[in-house]
Amino acid sequence: MNGVTGFSGAAQAMSLVAFSAVATITLLLCVMTGPDRDDLDEFYTGYGSLSPMRNGLAVAGDYISAATVLGTGGVIALCGYDGIVLALSTALSLMLMMFLLAEPLRNAGRFTMGDALTRRMPSRCVRATACAVTIAALLPLMLVQLAGTGQLMAFILGFSNESLKTGCVIGLGALMISYAAIGGMKGTALIQIVKIVMLLGSGALIAVLILRRFDWDPGALFDAAAGQSGAGPAFLHSGLQFTGGTSPRLDMITSELTIVVGGACLPHVTMRMYTASSAPQVRRSMSWAVSSVALFVLVITVVGFGATALIGRAAIAAADPQGNTAYLLGSRAAFGPDVTGAETILFTTVTTALFLTLLASVAGMILACANSLAHDVFAARVREMSARREMTVARFSALAIGAPTILLATLVQHRSLQPLVTLSFCLGASAIAPALVYSLFWRRYTRTGLICTLIGGSLAVLILMPGTNLVSGSPISAFPEADFNWFPFTTTGIVSIPAGFLFGWLGTVASGRSKAEEQRRHYEAVEGWILAGAVRRGK
Repeated sequence: MNGVTGFSGAAQAMSLVAFSAVATITLLLCVMTGPDRDDLDEFYTGYGSLSPMRNGLAVAGDYISAATVLGTGGVIALCGYDGIVLALSTALSLMLMMFLLAEPLRNAGRFTMGDALTRRMPSRCVRATACAVTIAALLPLMLVQLAGTGQLMAFILGFSNESLKTGCVIGLGALMISYAAIGGMKGTALIQIVKIVMLLGSGALIAVLILRRFDWDPGALFDAAAGQSGAGPAFLHSGLQFTGGTSPRLDMITSELTIVVGGACLPHVTMRMYTASSAPQVRRSMSWAVSSVALFVLVITVVGFGATALIGRAAIAAADPQGNTAYLLGSRAAFGPDVTGAETILFTTVTTALFLTLLASVAGMILACANSLAHDVFAARVREMSARREMTVARFSALAIGAPTILLATLVQHRSLQPLVTLSFCLGASAIAPALVYSLFWRRYTRTGLICTLIGGSLAVLILMPGTNLVSGSPISAFPEADFNWFPFTTTGIVSIPAGFLFGWLGTVASGRSKAEEQRRHYEAVEGWILAGAVRRGK
């Protein structure tokens, strides 16, 4: 048995072969399913040809990123109850999207978030700002997952050479760019579907094995995890994750609110709304997505608690202070000391599912950024840009987004990356969510208000984020040697979310009564179309 993963060299070799096979097969699938002609609808939306089930699985695949699997699993394993609340918040966020925004987004938009925002107020400035916020919100998440690639591969395969880790980041980053540039929306959707099926299927089997070790009694599992946590009964009560802060209860509420409001509003998730061919289709797609995410919450809760119960919180923290390896450790521990050939194959499936999750998640985010850059910036500046040229620009945009991301990921891979995850969710909650809510539902909302929402909400997050607990002031922060923790919260949401809505209101008021009335009349002309599912018109 290997000391790092607990599996033999043969098992590690099997994982490496599986990774290589998955990378080759998925790239081939992208080539086969990618657009075969210069058609923007095919590249950006796949013609809305996916069934509700497949589209829903693709939405869930985009929503459940590698950062979610590893990060949420770690919080559950290290903080117990707080981790469960975090996992439930992710599911609640998608439910909020399903009931509030999914249909209006599908009706108002065409290819990108910029389309939805400019439907009432066409403007190059709005499109450019929407593109900038899209990239700002998704770049941190891409960095986290790319930078974590080397660490995850090292943990699974048992190597520690820094050059190999950097090589993994560069190689997988190039593969993700290829997915986005070649496959377009339909190709990346297929990868997301394969990923979510593998992730949920293998995870459900691991959860069953863990429950079997505790005689199918979840209460016994929770009690054993509390006993092995070193925190006693506090492990099963709220507040453990935020005990170091000045206002732990308020910090917890703010963190969950940020996830609920911001999680499903991130652009790589909202772009999947445009692939549904009708309003009933988007409703059925979101039902499949929410069901898949709910199953994921159950799986990761059992695996996270199982990891703590079977190997102890101290061992998990020793392997990774953030707990990012807890999902793998829990999967390994589910088999017990003696691992059969079948169990080795199952563990290989788990590691391959995580590997594919990394690939698919970043590919979807690169595609969202590239689509916005090509459609909202370049195509908006050139009148009557041909479909062929716009698709070429979109493919080069994937390279333009991906290459700097790979470089940055190699530079930050040795830092704590939790602040970057939080930054993305804060931008989603403070800038994108207020802009979408106001644009889709407020009759008097003006162009100035929209710009103020996007820029003001983003600036509020960027100003407050460096002062939070995750950046400095603790051993697990990004800069543990420094202490400039002047905003003693884990997220910026307590200030930045209200600020985003306030900036939008102030910008609209500052536009004057005549502009507001003009927007009201324009909105009323398209209100039934946005809210009731009228047929979308062209670009």
